[in-house]
Amino acid sequence: MDGDLRRHEHTDTAAALEDAADRIAEISRADLQIILRRAALRLRNASAVSMEDDVEDALRGLAGEFGMTRNDAIRFIVQEWMEKNTYLPVHNLDEDGDVDGNA
Repeated sequence: MDGDLRRHEHTDTAAALEDAADRIAEISRADLQIILRRAALRLRNASAVSMEDDVEDALRGLAGEFGMTRNDAIRFIVQEWMEKNTYLPVHNLDEDGDVDGNA
């Protein structure tokens, strides 16, 4: 639940920034200040995961191969690992469902 809340807050912040950029001439100074302060707070509180050089190289290569950002690749790898080791429930595929080439 907590992760869903953070993801929702991140999406809301990103959407607010995009909306403000689209309406820059119309948005009030006070609203812009609030949006920018929220974004700054999120950036300040974001923690980077650092890896050894060889792991960083492999991670960047994998991310590029799959068209992901480095952070998205880390999220994907961690989620897959947690599912495979039963820390998270596995998402079952419906036999008749669309798998986009993955089974």
